Amino acid sequence: MKSFSKIMAYLLSLGLAGAFLGVAAVGVGYLVLAPKLPSVDALRDVELQVPLKVYAADGGLLAEYGEKKRTPLTYEEVPQAMVDAFIAAEDQRFYEHPGVDYQGLIRAIWYLVRTGEKGPGGSTITMQVARNFFLTREQTYLRKANEILLALKIERELTKREILELYVNKIYLGHRAYGVGAAAKVYYGKPVRELDLAQVAMIAGLPKAPSSLNPLTNPERARQRRGYVLGRMLEQGFIEEQAYAKAMKTPVTTAAAGEQASSVAPYLAEMVRQDMVERFGENAAYTNGYRVHTTLDVNRQKAARQALRDALHAYDERHGYRGSVDSLELKEAPELATLRERLAAYESVAELRNALVLEVGQKMARVLVAGEETPVELGMPAVEWAKPFQTRERVGAAPEKIADVLGVGDVIRLRVSGDGNYRLAQVPEIAGALVSLAPADGAIMALVGGYDFYQSSFNRVTQARRQPGSAFKPFIYSAALDKGYTPATLVNDAPVVFRDEALESTWRPENYSGQFFGPTRLRKALYRSRNLVSIRVLRDIGIPHTVDHAARFGFDPEQLPRNLSLALGSASVTPLELARGYAAFANGGFRVRPYFVTRIEDGAGEVVYEAAPARACEPCEPTDQAGATDEAANGDEGGDDGGDGGSAGESGGENAPRAITAQNNYLMNTMLRDVVQRGTGQGAKALGRGDLAGKTGTTNDQRDAWFSGFNHAVVATAWVGFDQVQPLGRGETGARAALPMWIDYMRVALEGVPERSLEQPAGLVTVRVDAESGLLTSADNPNAIFETFREGNLPDPGPSLSTGGSAEEGVESGGQGLF
Repeated sequence: MKSFSKIMAYLLSLGLAGAFLGVAAVGVGYLVLAPKLPSVDALRDVELQVPLKVYAADGGLLAEYGEKKRTPLTYEEVPQAMVDAFIAAEDQRFYEHPGVDYQGLIRAIWYLVRTGEKGPGGSTITMQVARNFFLTREQTYLRKANEILLALKIERELTKREILELYVNKIYLGHRAYGVGAAAKVYYGKPVRELDLAQVAMIAGLPKAPSSLNPLTNPERARQRRGYVLGRMLEQGFIEEQAYAKAMKTPVTTAAAGEQASSVAPYLAEMVRQDMVERFGENAAYTNGYRVHTTLDVNRQKAARQALRDALHAYDERHGYRGSVDSLELKEAPELATLRERLAAYESVAELRNALVLEVGQKMARVLVAGEETPVELGMPAVEWAKPFQTRERVGAAPEKIADVLGVGDVIRLRVSGDGNYRLAQVPEIAGALVSLAPADGAIMALVGGYDFYQSSFNRVTQARRQPGSAFKPFIYSAALDKGYTPATLVNDAPVVFRDEALESTWRPENYSGQFFGPTRLRKALYRSRNLVSIRVLRDIGIPHTVDHAARFGFDPEQLPRNLSLALGSASVTPLELARGYAAFANGGFRVRPYFVTRIEDGAGEVVYEAAPARACEPCEPTDQAGATDEAANGDEGGDDGGDGGSAGESGGENAPRAITAQNNYLMNTMLRDVVQRGTGQGAKALGRGDLAGKTGTTNDQRDAWFSGFNHAVVATAWVGFDQVQPLGRGETGARAALPMWIDYMRVALEGVPERSLEQPAGLVTVRVDAESGLLTSADNPNAIFETFREGNLPDPGPSLSTGGSAEEGVESGGQGLF
């Protein structure tokens, strides 16, 4: 008995000593580790890394930049069911423990004793907050000790609600989603408040293994995990049996499209990204939760993208088929699953669908299309365009049977044509661009910088400097009107030879047709795009005056050549700069600056920038300004940077400066409307509107094709050419290669936009002139037409007036329907 007492005393002493040493060890550990723990004040003030989001004018998400998707929420914004689900799944004693669940720790220690391995257990919500904010995920004893100490510290200094708010915003939930707000949008496409119980339980089950348990990656494992969470909620009294049963029967569904970035405007989104990095620096731009609202009109943007792609495919088809992407050797009766895997190895480009030819007959081919469950059939209409490419100027014979184009094993590309059927296609080698502005203030409504951003991120709207050809002539003619020319001024369209010192050669320019037409009225010379008239006009009015005049439209004078080739559009401009110039013709004669950012909000929703673009406003200007000379109408004459930055419009919202007088603008509008009604832009008459104006542009050897046009509400510029400058091929003029793109875009862009009559400003008179001589004539002259002039700038009387007729009989004041 005495021996037993000694043994017990010894064991008790040993236990006390062990306990003392344990307490001492904990105390020493605390003294060593505690000073190194981060401040909880930093935890309160931590800024969650929220990505940069870019929005269209209608609020739709265009792009998202940053590695982590977040939608921060306050505790009050988190549904109680979501809080209950996390507590049930992750930490049922959350409201009872002081940050560390000692029962869970004991289970974890017992697991270590039994297996000799570190294992799960004992990690509370508070400990997860500590780990996610401050510590690495490495499983070491030191990390666990730090985690425990920090969790205890957090619980002493933060309330349970504050801890839960940090947790639901910080926890990683798969697919780049951090926090329940982002997860709700990633997996279900809606805010967290709209989730049902099954969806709440699904998200609450993700922290255990977010990459493998989420419903996008593994729906079956996600369903099982959801069932576990629902069961825990039922056991702990958070839900009733009926709600449990209903949620358990709910199918696993997702809406991965959620608030996903649209791919409709990647070029403009990239412009926003660059602008934000320039404003705030790369780190802040991507992590501070900025929300950038843009001027982009999604419907017009979609139309612009489709118009560009259709135009480039049309050009591509005119110049022949370059052959299949690849050719595979197929075994007899291959399995479709195997073929799909082989097909998946080929790059996807734009809207094109990769396909594999399985069978070829006389008039039909059977092909496996990526994304289709079963093979589809292609008939002759799908390939009839595919004459073999030989050169830019020549193609081979038209195919007579499918086998002339396709062979078994060919990997090809298809696109969906206007009738909804598949059509043979290829990635266009030709490039293009389209940009559309609101003339009133320069807002960019649509911008497509190329066929496919992911194939080539080079933004041809803002980065491609090309010669505009005849599309630059309106600025030459406007400068001529400023120098006293009239739409009826005769200029000789005849051969001429120049010794131009600036060009250091003898120059023999000619018209596109190679013909000469003699004395030609200025109006007709513009709508017929007569090169020799433009050259003679420029030589007469002077290059310095013309360069200064063009600069008023926003063109950079440094990019304008100081020689007579300027008359034929040898300047170097971007499509955006040309669109900006035409915007002045569309808005009454004012120079606006293109911009694309309307508002920037920080992560807290505070507006940190709001655009205040200068606007065209004729009623706002002094009464003597609209009728002033062009020189007097301009406070400055120099161009600027073209306005292709997001900061455009930071001028304070004042009235835009005049580029040209109202009279000059009216005359140019009537002349540019004639381009559409009777000139090189007649294809635009297909839109059935009388308020369209514009100008085609074609450079030497058809290296660039343009159309820039407008009405009062929309201005758009379309360009087609090769990135490495080379001829497009015979007949590929602006009217053929670029105008169809413009027409297709404007058909959508002008839906619901009423026609507006062109109001004739004061200071102009409309009289009869002889169509051949341009001189004043009488009403009985069968060759008489109406023309409009500035007061005091009428042409001389013609011979017919000697009979006593009056040139001003039937003078029109509105100027409508005359041309």
